[in-house]
Amino acid sequence: MNPSLRQMRALVAVARTGSFTLAAEYLHLTQSALSGQIKELEQLLGVKVVERSTRRVQLSEVGRELYPLFDKMLQDLDGAMADIANRKALKKGMVRVAAPQMMSCTLLPEVIAAYKAAVPEVQVKLVDCPVENVSGRVFSGEVDVGIGPERDPTAEIEAQLLFEMPFVIVFPPGHALEAQNSVSWADVNHHPFIALQGQFTERLMRDMSLREQSLSPYNEVTFMTTALAMVSAGLGITACLPYAERMVRLYGLQMRRLTQPELTRKFFVYTKTARSLSPAAESFIAFLHEFVQEGSFRPASS
Repeated sequence: MNPSLRQMRALVAVARTGSFTLAAEYLHLTQSALSGQIKELEQLLGVKVVERSTRRVQLSEVGRELYPLFDKMLQDLDGAMADIANRKALKKGMVRVAAPQMMSCTLLPEVIAAYKAAVPEVQVKLVDCPVENVSGRVFSGEVDVGIGPERDPTAEIEAQLLFEMPFVIVFPPGHALEAQNSVSWADVNHHPFIALQGQFTERLMRDMSLREQSLSPYNEVTFMTTALAMVSAGLGITACLPYAERMVRLYGLQMRRLTQPELTRKFFVYTKTARSLSPAAESFIAFLHEFVQEGSFRPASS
């Protein structure tokens, strides 16, 4: 015995207006249609909910008990539906994004600022973390979206290619490499090379060995900002991707594209396979792809 939403709305409208005529106008119904819904409700319950007289309309004892319950249920339902509509229309919502530290202080703030200008009602929460933790935070549900370099695929995580970029070498002004028009990986071994710990260096050395090249890191650090600071202090050189150019310039360093061989890195947008994305998350991912496609990530020649 479950009253329909139309029956519940009919009773609430009659209770609020005290009139079948006004209640019908409020619900955009004919008076006969409204009366029919009240009659159906009474037949369903087996009791009167409205007392009718020639002078006025008032609720019965049962009607007075049902009115606040129906009113609260309808308000909660209408509020929930309005919330869903707002999220779908991107009038509210939150997107949680995990990204490595370097991307979190270069590319992502630019993207988020541009997205906020286009969709001001949606909040984007940036979670900066070690690169190895990005997919784990997506898997745990801590974030909706992860952005990071290529990693071994898993069935639980879906990966969409965001961009592919070549490595560049980074060195301080006045360095011997500054006089060279091009820099090869063989040139790198003539200078102390500061690499990143973990899969960054592992994959880089694997790529080098596949091309019968070698690489001997002088030091390995956790964050690229640490490597840049060491390069700025004259302690060596490092390699990164062109999207980090703004941070490289901030440290007053120079960049050259690395060749012979030209090695690239792919970055992906990671989402959880078994989890449906919110409209806000879908919107942000689409905006991110468009932003990257329209942007220029080519490093300067010097």
